[in-house]
Amino acid sequence: MMQQRFVLSTVDFALLWIRVVSGIIFAAHGAQKLFGWFGGPGLDAMVGMLGPLGYLVSIGEFFGGLGLILGFLSRFSAASLIVVMLGAIVMVHGANGFFLGEKPGFEYNFALIGLLVPTLICGPGHLALVRALSPPARHSRMAE
Repeated sequence: MMQQRFVLSTVDFALLWIRVVSGIIFAAHGAQKLFGWFGGPGLDAMVGMLGPLGYLVSIGEFFGGLGLILGFLSRFSAASLIVVMLGAIVMVHGANGFFLGEKPGFEYNFALIGLLVPTLICGPGHLALVRALSPPARHSRMAE
């Protein structure tokens, strides 16, 4: 039997780029909210500001970001983070309009949703931890 070689596409590299960039942004913001790192408020302040939602937002952003970076539970992470960004628009930024300014609008949240949608639709691509942990699929693209 002939050994087959796996072929990566430019789409796999594009999905990796999108996942890593958005994952770094969310993990860093989550670390601010969860641990108080990078000058962030920390979990107590987030819970004080948002009530029980402060736990969900902080944990969701940090671990959702890590999930995106690693390519593990990527669609779940993307969907969860989209919900968090929609919540931020509805609860905080939407009333300030679209543009960032003196009172930040929802432009940044909207851009982050745009970064997350390709992962939600396409999944993590072939350069993901989930692919390394699972057996090769029979429908994978292979070169002869």
